[in-house]
Amino acid sequence: MRVQVAIIGSGPSGLLLGQLLTNAGIDNVIIDRVDRDYILGRIRAGVLEYGTVGLLDAVGAGARMHREGLVHDGVSLAYAGVKHRIDLKALTGRSVMVYGQTEVTQDLMDLREATGGKTIYNAGNVTPHDFDGRPHVTYEKDGTTHRIDCDFIAGCDGAHGPSRIAAAQNGMKGFERVYPFGWLGVLADVPPVDHELIYANHERGFALCSQRSNTRSRYYVQVGLDSKVEDWSDDAFWDELRRRLPRETAEAMVTGPSIEKSIAPLRSFVAEPLRYGRLFLVGDAGHIVPPTGAKGLNLAASDVHYLFEGLRDHYLEHSDAGIDSYSARALSRIWKAVRFSWSMTQLLHRFPDQGDFGQRIQEAELDYLSNSAAAQTALAENYIGLPY
Repeated sequence: MRVQVAIIGSGPSGLLLGQLLTNAGIDNVIIDRVDRDYILGRIRAGVLEYGTVGLLDAVGAGARMHREGLVHDGVSLAYAGVKHRIDLKALTGRSVMVYGQTEVTQDLMDLREATGGKTIYNAGNVTPHDFDGRPHVTYEKDGTTHRIDCDFIAGCDGAHGPSRIAAAQNGMKGFERVYPFGWLGVLADVPPVDHELIYANHERGFALCSQRSNTRSRYYVQVGLDSKVEDWSDDAFWDELRRRLPRETAEAMVTGPSIEKSIAPLRSFVAEPLRYGRLFLVGDAGHIVPPTGAKGLNLAASDVHYLFEGLRDHYLEHSDAGIDSYSARALSRIWKAVRFSWSMTQLLHRFPDQGDFGQRIQEAELDYLSNSAAAQTALAENYIGLPY
């Protein structure tokens, strides 16, 4: 097989890039080691920046999002038993959209199928080759090794995929911060406790009240790295969550049986550079952020934006300026989002070694945020997403 762009990974970044290329008349194929149902079974992020919403609209995948998604004009920070609302819309003129990553993926998959895009699922041993010369991707399926020749390879295959492995073997430098805790998350078919997200700082640890719809809620509590899901019954989770929220919020909460429960350790990671000859790292293949800033999926979308611009200009304008600047442009935005996610994580979590001084610094920062329009504007600008 011969295509212009081979995309490894059929998560939202691979699908979004594939659709942008298809709409521009640039031939592409997506290869993934798992099947469609497995990908749609993943429970992931749900807060979309306005830039991500715009990209989904641009490719023609935004109709259901606008029907079923929830526009949020603000977000609340809770500490010392009180909620403080940050009015995103008033401070920036922008809002965010709450719409689950699974739904984004479903919409992009359906659009790809409707527009004739080719996706190869259940491909074993997917490997990029010779990306400094004649790039191609090999994979195994039905007992046979297949080869896809291409002009460029987009690695949209996550933190443990073959694209990052190939980059690591070719001079990649990684920058990492591992946090000493994780998030225990519960998904339940109960109405959200608030119409907007609540981030809570409490002496027992961080908590987040989020949602996927008006009838499905996603809640989290900070736990130690030694915690195990099986040690947490639904009742124990709900009791702990209530303890960390302001009283009126806790009393208003509706609880019910969990339909998914998991623990995610928190870490920050950035790979540099994001380009290796004709191989490009996109999304989680190039960076991981703690979910505190709601940036993971949104950073993947901005990577796609920059890479698509470069590929479009290469094929349609005969210019390689966008390709040559892809890594620098994407990393500039990535590091700002990493900084924001790190600062939100520092602000809202209890660290084992922070001591009394660290606790007072947190309290001072939260008090400053709740009383300073300038500080709230800075938080709001980062939360709704920096411009591309």
